Amino acid sequence: MRFFLYLLLLSLSLSAGGRIESCTAEAKVSPSISMKVDDKTESATPLEVDGGLRMRYTYVDAKNDLKSASALTGRVNLGVGAPLYGTRALRAYVALTGVFGVGRYWDLSRNDADRGLYDVVADPTQTRITQAYLDYTSQKRGIRVGRQMITLDNQRFVGSVDWRQMPQSFDAISLFEDAIPHLHLSAAYLWRVNTVFDKESLKRVGDGYGTQSILLHGDYALAPQLTITAYDYMLENFADTYGIALKGKSELGKTMLAYRAEYARQIDPTQGSGSADTDYYLFHMGATYSGMLFALQYERLGAGGLESDAFQTPLATLHAHNGWGDLFLKTPETGLRDASLTLGYKSKLFGLFKTVYHDFRSDRGSVRYGQELDLLYKRKLETVDGLSLWLKGALYRADRYKVDTSKFWVMVDYHF
Repeated sequence: MRFFLYLLLLSLSLSAGGRIESCTAEAKVSPSISMKVDDKTESATPLEVDGGLRMRYTYVDAKNDLKSASALTGRVNLGVGAPLYGTRALRAYVALTGVFGVGRYWDLSRNDADRGLYDVVADPTQTRITQAYLDYTSQKRGIRVGRQMITLDNQRFVGSVDWRQMPQSFDAISLFEDAIPHLHLSAAYLWRVNTVFDKESLKRVGDGYGTQSILLHGDYALAPQLTITAYDYMLENFADTYGIALKGKSELGKTMLAYRAEYARQIDPTQGSGSADTDYYLFHMGATYSGMLFALQYERLGAGGLESDAFQTPLATLHAHNGWGDLFLKTPETGLRDASLTLGYKSKLFGLFKTVYHDFRSDRGSVRYGQELDLLYKRKLETVDGLSLWLKGALYRADRYKVDTSKFWVMVDYHF
């Protein structure tokens, strides 16, 4: 399987003349900070400034020994990009993000009387440089060096964790190309992971951690109905994860159908220590008709063997997968099987309504973990360009895993 994967990546590379493409061809790093790599050779203005403000109220009630939490947190970020020597071929970009919060909650960055009394709101107060990099591009080929966001595919394996007030970034060097139609190849070398927590948090990864990891990714769009993706993520002291995915879209009358089928294998790491021997698969089928949304999905993160852990994705945007209640940020030892049903409606006038029902079970031992109902309403506020309103909730009902948990959010997001 892995030999076949390398043959596929090699064939794509040869068809591109041996060049490789950015980890994010359009580099969508967050709703508040955006950047594009293009083939312009001159900039219309000496500076490009973007940023935003996000205010969010969070309520968490878990049926444990802690008190329910309520928090008003905010994110302020500002990014500045500039061409060097009067050309877009060489460009610098720096972004600064600050997070603040008030309320009765367990702030993982604070050591005060509230610590250990209230449920956790995982948005610790902190300020940091979230991006600082140099780009060199030529005909959509180039290199990026420095602190950067990397999002791959649906962010199941590598993402920016943008739902959190402080996003995740990487100190890395990435090589990229977007010159050949339908072909995207990328490679990145990571030497540091900057997680959503700050250095004062309780998490071991709170201040980030050094690494020597390699990300390889490639996809080729044979047609709108079929794109083939292959990847190999070699994370030091964790595991090597390689896999293949097929995805596509097709119109059936007025109905748009979309699918994704994926398989991945996780084995012992090439670099450092670790023990892994398990696999992953995903089947997704969705449809849209006159604004109505429907999707069925089945995802399996395999249980490990006697000497290995269950399938894990430590660099992912985990909030986007396996329920918004964040009960499965780490896969249980007996693995996870998540069957979900999505229903929704989207229109320019009324915005987006969506509900997702999850049924969680173990991969080994037939243990019922519980069910979760997720609810979302999102709408752009036309009165101010770049302003949107979010109402979001997660209701988890435990069976044999953790405790009943309810979470609700009200958020206003503005970006320019």
